[in-house]
Amino acid sequence: MDESLYSYLKNEFGIDDAIIKTIQSTENEIRGIFRSIESTREMNQYKVIAAMQRHRLSDTHFSGTTGYGYDDRGREVLDEVYATIFKAESALVRHQIVSGTQALAVSLFGNLRPGDTLLSVTGKPYDTLEEVIGIRGEGAGSLKDFGIKYRQVELLEDGSIDLESVREAVTQSTTMVLLQRSRGYSWRQSIGIEEIKRTVELIKEINKNTIVMVDNCYGEFVESREPVEVGVDLVAGSLIKNPGGGLAPSGGYIAGKAAYVQNASYRLTAPGIGGEVGASLGNNRLLFQGLFMAPHVVAESLKGAILCSAVMQRLGFDTSPKSEQSRSDIIQAIRFNNPDALIAFCQGIQKGSPVDSFVTPEPWEMPGYDCPVIMAAGAFVQGSSIELSADAPLKPPYTAYMQGGLVYEHVKLGIMSALKLMRERQLIRL
Repeated sequence: MDESLYSYLKNEFGIDDAIIKTIQSTENEIRGIFRSIESTREMNQYKVIAAMQRHRLSDTHFSGTTGYGYDDRGREVLDEVYATIFKAESALVRHQIVSGTQALAVSLFGNLRPGDTLLSVTGKPYDTLEEVIGIRGEGAGSLKDFGIKYRQVELLEDGSIDLESVREAVTQSTTMVLLQRSRGYSWRQSIGIEEIKRTVELIKEINKNTIVMVDNCYGEFVESREPVEVGVDLVAGSLIKNPGGGLAPSGGYIAGKAAYVQNASYRLTAPGIGGEVGASLGNNRLLFQGLFMAPHVVAESLKGAILCSAVMQRLGFDTSPKSEQSRSDIIQAIRFNNPDALIAFCQGIQKGSPVDSFVTPEPWEMPGYDCPVIMAAGAFVQGSSIELSADAPLKPPYTAYMQGGLVYEHVKLGIMSALKLMRERQLIRL
């Protein structure tokens, strides 16, 4: 490390020699892993550019519409670009979709009818989907309230999909199978594209009419292929995660077979109207530019996650995934087995942020969760988890989930700030 940089970290942020040397030594050990991340980034960057060129993207597509948004050519081209990148027949990309949970809910309600069966083959879905499905809560208009049946297949102990149990669970009456690609708030590996491919082939072998849907949140551009390329019928995700590149101010997307995307669009707006409306209100440029930046931003985030995993392993904490393991999402889990260490880590991540670095996050009762949650995020876009953040439910074994980072240096500073705070509270030794 350059001596002037070394001095700057010490003088400006109070990072001492022991922390700097720990980070520097760890970086030297993981540079080979970074190269594979950069190779995937390059492939995905070319895919995005090619899609934009194919659909003749122009600055005329950046202007917005108002009111109903009829004939919004920028919105239409954005849909086409997403469909091309994801190898889908159709896509629906809207800033009016407020979260990944809504994109998933729209897809589920749009394609399931009373009496249908939804089967999750990656265990219990992410917390915020529990009330959508009806696993938790009553009378809120869940799938359960509308007479849609739900079953789930648990993952194997190693976190992989239990294909034998899937074979037994899928029947001619299984309307839709849901796979959650990311780990969510769980201690397991994310589901890779090859594993998704094997699962889809098995399901279609049993019932070719079963809709296979993937919750793609946190997974876009992590690998060189996306789920639709291996037979998935429908994917959904958030624009304030990977594909928004940190520039999208809000939004979500749905992509896949045209009929299923259209059904989702009817649920988003109204039957017979679907995706023909939706004023872009001047957001098109940010959605296009964010998508252009997304492969690079995702790679920066992954490098930061790998550094975090390697450093925390060195300090004796259990991490998932390990620094050397393959990844299919941007989430890094660290198990602290101690509430004080977990809180200090999250508060340290906050102190390294460009926004709200002076704020001290504390655990609180957050809507959609069943226990207090601490959330550290100094983001330019509220709730943007492609920007560096660290979340943790306050319950044993006290696991933090770090994700995001628009630039690697921000993640690196966040980790150093977390180590500094943990060391000051005598929770670690270097």
